[in-house]
Amino acid sequence: MKKFWNFIKNEDISETELLFNGPISEDTWWGDEVTPALFRDELAKVSGNLTVWLNSPGGDVFAASQIYSMLKNHKGKVTVKIDGIAASAASVVAMAGDETLIAPTALMMIHDPSTCAMGNKADMEKAIILLDEVKESIINAYETKSHLSRNKIAKLMSDETWLNAKKAHEMGFVDGILFAEKKKPVVPKEEEQAEEEKKDTLTAMTYSKSKNLSAFLSKVSASAESVTGTPIDQLEKRLALLKY
Repeated sequence: MKKFWNFIKNEDISETELLFNGPISEDTWWGDEVTPALFRDELAKVSGNLTVWLNSPGGDVFAASQIYSMLKNHKGKVTVKIDGIAASAASVVAMAGDETLIAPTALMMIHDPSTCAMGNKADMEKAIILLDEVKESIINAYETKSHLSRNKIAKLMSDETWLNAKKAHEMGFVDGILFAEKKKPVVPKEEEQAEEEKKDTLTAMTYSKSKNLSAFLSKVSASAESVTGTPIDQLEKRLALLKY
């Protein structure tokens, strides 16, 4: 049995880190009772939050499945950080995070499970059935995390799909991108100056139009006040004289 994981207690932040750097078990966990028990015992000693650093090309799907279940069952928050590659079975482990983050330069890859089989026709048919069921079990993990349809995920797996950080985030396989900060876009000085001049011009035009309108209304008002008419009683007298 060869350990492919490493638990590190980070005293500074009272948090434990779990490192996967390499294949997820070079030997299958199918029928192996010792290795899963060892991993479970070490994980049980971890209290509080757990950060999983993941850089793996994949490996044994049965090992990945058990690790996924154990991490999901951990009582503290599990944060998975993909800092290199999470391909094949390793991508299943990535789905176990309460929060899964990926480095801008990292990659994910999902594909159909594969196996080696030997025997007669019946043995080959059994292997095909097993692979179909393994694929469905993997889709369960992807679907829970991404909320993509099962048909969509199945197609991505059949096509052996590679995902960069942005695409993995867009599809929902990860919750965010490491080191990404929301920054205000940098505007070149020339564009910024042109924009300010445009604002000043609009302000001046608005002020000028407003000033001209006020002046016009003032003149109209003054003209209206200066107009004098003939009193009504004098008009009536003039009209009376016109009758004769």
